[in-house]
Amino acid sequence: MDVPKLLEAASLLVPEEIATENDITVNDVWEYLTQDEWEVAFGLLEELGDVQPLPLSFWETLATAAEQMRLEKSAAWCHWRCYETRHGIIRADLTLRPAHEARRQTAIAGAGVLRPMWNIGNRTPTGEPALNIAVLWVEFTPFLEPGGRASVRLAPLDPSQWQRLQSGQVITMHEDRSVAGTAVVLEVQRPTATPTA
Repeated sequence: MDVPKLLEAASLLVPEEIATENDITVNDVWEYLTQDEWEVAFGLLEELGDVQPLPLSFWETLATAAEQMRLEKSAAWCHWRCYETRHGIIRADLTLRPAHEARRQTAIAGAGVLRPMWNIGNRTPTGEPALNIAVLWVEFTPFLEPGGRASVRLAPLDPSQWQRLQSGQVITMHEDRSVAGTAVVLEVQRPTATPTA
């Protein structure tokens, strides 16, 4: 399927009544599609996808369109949103330890590359802290420097281990046995009831 058809298909999955904070609606998407402004239409669809949960097929279709337009970061973001549609959303406010206090001396790439371990309160059968792996996406910035602070999204490798996580909970990030950062959970949303509709 070509890019305009993919964007049209995605736009048909957006309810007509939803609008962004800037009053962008699916009608604006259609207007840009008629002018062959595919990247603008794509960006508006991404914005509309943040207004309310949309079906998995919306994000899958956008991911395919992004791949065909060679928008690598946008494709990665759409695949991330597919994961969140299936497994839920976890957002946190992460503060990394400064370089002089931690092993990490370089910035973290923001687009879902790093898979650190997290102490989220789970225990081993012997009572030791159990660390759980989650991929990290830094919001609103391409990198997070040592000592830096940012909102992040987490994609657990085993979501069932994260069921007791709650907003306000403090969790720690580990790249080895030492603490690499501390995060306060901002939001935990369970998966939508009908992710494939």
